[in-house]
Amino acid sequence: MFVDHVKIFVKGGDGGDGMVAFRREKFVPNGGPAGGDGGNGGDLVFKVDEGLRTLMDFRFKRHFKALPGENGMSKNAHGRGSKPYVVSVPPGTIVTDEATGRVIADLVENGQEAVIAKGGRGGRGNSRFATPSNPAPELSEKGEPGQELSVILELKVLADVGLVGFPSVGKSTILSVVSSAKPKIGAYHFTTIVPNLGMVQVDEGKSFAMADLPGLIEGASEGVGLGHQFLRHIERTRVILHVVDMSAAEGRDPYDDYVTINKELEQYNLRLTERPQIIVANKMDMPGAEENLIEFKKHFDDDVKIFPISAVSRQGLQELLYTTYNLIEVTPEFLLHGDDVEEESEATVLYKHEEKGPDFIVTRDEDGVFVLSGDTIERLFKMTDFSREESIRRFARQLRGMGVDEALRANGAENGDTVRLLKFEFEFVE
Repeated sequence: MFVDHVKIFVKGGDGGDGMVAFRREKFVPNGGPAGGDGGNGGDLVFKVDEGLRTLMDFRFKRHFKALPGENGMSKNAHGRGSKPYVVSVPPGTIVTDEATGRVIADLVENGQEAVIAKGGRGGRGNSRFATPSNPAPELSEKGEPGQELSVILELKVLADVGLVGFPSVGKSTILSVVSSAKPKIGAYHFTTIVPNLGMVQVDEGKSFAMADLPGLIEGASEGVGLGHQFLRHIERTRVILHVVDMSAAEGRDPYDDYVTINKELEQYNLRLTERPQIIVANKMDMPGAEENLIEFKKHFDDDVKIFPISAVSRQGLQELLYTTYNLIEVTPEFLLHGDDVEEESEATVLYKHEEKGPDFIVTRDEDGVFVLSGDTIERLFKMTDFSREESIRRFARQLRGMGVDEALRANGAENGDTVRLLKFEFEFVE
């Protein structure tokens, strides 16, 4: 089964908790704090494996979580950090944040890696909080939670050339003749329901990847027929071979077919029209094909080259392949998401800077409770050990320093009002 679109949940490992401990050793009075830091949680990393062809593995496992870091220990022993959790994906995988629609990574080369969910930092032990005014703090941090998010994986096949056209115009036959690929071929519509890839050898040292893609029909850009399942795979191709059934065996006009397919490509993504097209007049061995080709050419200028071929008898294929190869050589790659992800080198992904959001937001529920939200304040809350009085006082100082008290007053909070943060509620005290 060919799977090319799936939604999964990913989570980086939580950081280990810091420890509150004191040195207790004979003949060492006032030993002082000795609580170690927690280890960092593991990152969740996607890595391209060229041996994979589909996203089939993600149909059965939808949750991926990296391991947490170890907790800190006594005697200033730090917890061990976790190794990255590496998940293999096929080349051509695009990773998108479901919540924001932002492209996190576009993974195309074997061995290329991208951190999808970062692991949390380990919490600090009480040794880190010792000061001259407080030499024995009973204060430590919990580990920072690992990043978690739902992502959409979309596979767009890596091919230099894409065969497009109506169903049953001979795309699969062309691929089977010019490469070693064995696509399903049948005398009925939508024989091809998944993309088929084949390597085409033009000459010694000259080859390119060709994809036979599911047939288009009118309305494909809106999801009719195989719709987007076809169209997403044409986005990576550099050159489009537009195959037209010149025998008109289906009773359609060849030029109308040509116009309809181009309209679908344009409506799906305007950038598809930037790719150079080669018009392939197939089934020239059929009755009436020569007459139809003469009529077809009347719609084009003389400088538009149309290649009459017969995939069955292999007539005209060699010239078509040489022309296609030469066109690939001079056609640059089309970046799918140049504004979101930039490649720093052949096997790394450079992430663009994103502006940080506000530390906290104050809203009010229908029941009159003031609600605090925001990544920074929620992270501080999760890293606070509320079982210790000193940690609670530190958290209160942090909120005051962030301006939470003033913001609550500005929103109408009074002494005794309830304030909610995540699932926990506090009382606002003036």
